[in-house]
Amino acid sequence: MIEVQSLTKRFGRTVAVNELSFGVRPGRVTGFLGPNGAGKSTTIRAMLGLDRPDSGRVLIDGRRYGEIAFPLRTVGALLDARSMHGGRSIRGHLLALAQSNRIPGRRVAEVLEIVGLDQAAGKRAKGLSLGMAQRAGIAAALLGDPEILLLDEPVNGLDPEGIRWIRGLMRQLAAEGRTVLVSSHLMSEMAQTADHLVVIGQGSLLADSSVDDFVAANAQSYVLVRTPHPDQLSQALSAAGIEVTVAPDGALHVAGSTSAAVGELAASHGLTVYEISSQVPSLEEAFMRLTADAVEYRANAEV
Repeated sequence: MIEVQSLTKRFGRTVAVNELSFGVRPGRVTGFLGPNGAGKSTTIRAMLGLDRPDSGRVLIDGRRYGEIAFPLRTVGALLDARSMHGGRSIRGHLLALAQSNRIPGRRVAEVLEIVGLDQAAGKRAKGLSLGMAQRAGIAAALLGDPEILLLDEPVNGLDPEGIRWIRGLMRQLAAEGRTVLVSSHLMSEMAQTADHLVVIGQGSLLADSSVDDFVAANAQSYVLVRTPHPDQLSQALSAAGIEVTVAPDGALHVAGSTSAAVGELAASHGLTVYEISSQVPSLEEAFMRLTADAVEYRANAEV
């Protein structure tokens, strides 16, 4: 288990992480989400002893990372897949890591097979594609057969087959009772992979809940209606006490009702309907709504 306790980290006048507290439990995939600049990387670096907090602490199974004698056998981490020495082969890089943590050399062959690089083990790091480097980084994280995995943007550079593979691997590791924390900007992947979410913004905790509870709390389902009579149907819905908004494309978004009820009301007024369907809110929609005020960099849609 990972315990983040009142963690605070400043860089000059900038507060990167502010009194942050949460726990990451074993047996489930926990998604660690937040806009750019939210403090996710700083928090993960603090977990691994790479950044020293100004106050608070992070405990890994009750210990600070620096107190673990052979850390790769307890915590496997993927931060920067390009952090290998360019002149080393994948196998050589993994062997050096194994020796530093008293991990049997045979484990190198095992993780190379797990990540699909057994036929490319002799390739030097400087010649690897981003996808191959990412797989090598995941192999390094798995090297010590750790109970805790910290994976920062693990799908970067992977093709669709690779993304599907890493998704299945994370769920398998969690099913084995391991603690899996994964940071990602891809909401569609988190929706398919994570069981639980920790969401931060501007260094502070915004949410700590299951995926379903998070979506339900931060987004609303609605009925989508397309009709050649949007004004008349809007008036009829409003008169019935039903909330309705008009989308930019002219479709109606009806909240707090059902497709059947909206269809019956349209029929009773003799109004034609081209489309009517229930829309389930997405994780991306819920995330965007919750973090709207915590976005550090906002692009202008106009060019």
